[in-house]
Amino acid sequence: MKKYRDLKKEYDALDEKYRKLFAEKSELEYEFMKLKDEREHVQEQDAQIRTLHQSIRRLKHDMKNHLMIIGSYINGKDYDSAKEYTSEILDKLNAVHSYIETGNSLLNHIVNEKFEAARRKGILIKAEIETLSFEKMKSMDFSSMLTNILDNAIEASEKENDVKKEIIINIYQKCGYEIICVKNRIGKSVLQQNPQLFSSKEESEKHGMGILQTKEIAEKYQGMCDFHEEAGFFCASVFIPE
Repeated sequence: MKKYRDLKKEYDALDEKYRKLFAEKSELEYEFMKLKDEREHVQEQDAQIRTLHQSIRRLKHDMKNHLMIIGSYINGKDYDSAKEYTSEILDKLNAVHSYIETGNSLLNHIVNEKFEAARRKGILIKAEIETLSFEKMKSMDFSSMLTNILDNAIEASEKENDVKKEIIINIYQKCGYEIICVKNRIGKSVLQQNPQLFSSKEESEKHGMGILQTKEIAEKYQGMCDFHEEAGFFCASVFIPE
């Protein structure tokens, strides 16, 4: 009996040690994957910034020639050609967008990628973003939450034909919460027609999954979501306690 108790005690000690080592291993694996993701995001940001700088350098190099051409049109009183050429230059300038730096590498990656996708679809983007870490959230949860909100706003804006396609994003801190608020302009009420915010996608089993997932992630961190309409915008907000 004594031998059995000694063996059981030794087994329990080894089992506890194993569990501790396994937990440490899992934590190290998580930290490794997190660092790997951050490294990949930084590399993507560097590539985006280099592309932006190259575009700006080309524009600066060409600007002198552009101004000379416009001046020649004006001197020749060919004002229509001057206006048309100026409009072409403005279109090129508008196609070069500044890189958004938030102080959060994951947030940088998501925001710049989604904003570029929206611009390619002709959607006006406005942003006010404070430097927040959302450090309580796992990277995967934060990415899923923000990506869902922005994807919903972009998809909804694409369908608008009677109003200006516009998205406004605000990320800020208030009353102990880190807050993400994304607004997309609407021509008519979404909540009156679809109060449950079901998806309009054909796959019925996916109806509302993006909204549901966003709510589940917020609740996982003792946060909350709010969906409402104001001043011609549909507003999706997520509140994550600090």
